[in-house]
Amino acid sequence: MAIILRLDRVMADRKMSLNELAERVGISNVNLSNIKTGKISAIRFSTLNAICSTLKCQPGDILEFVEDKD
Repeated sequence: MAIILRLDRVMADRKMSLNELAERVGISNVNLSNIKTGKISAIRFSTLNAICSTLKCQPGDILEFVEDKD
């Protein structure tokens, strides 16, 4: 089981660059890049809230739960 981050897809749909989103959300490019590439094990609700507010999306648009295939 895993949570997959789909931030890159939502950003592409909104035609928003990493730099622009990082600036609007108020986090560093490096931290946003780590979120985008899934190199994180946790995300603060305040960060998720800011990303969703900026991208006009729901958390479920960014986070996807995938079960292991047996």
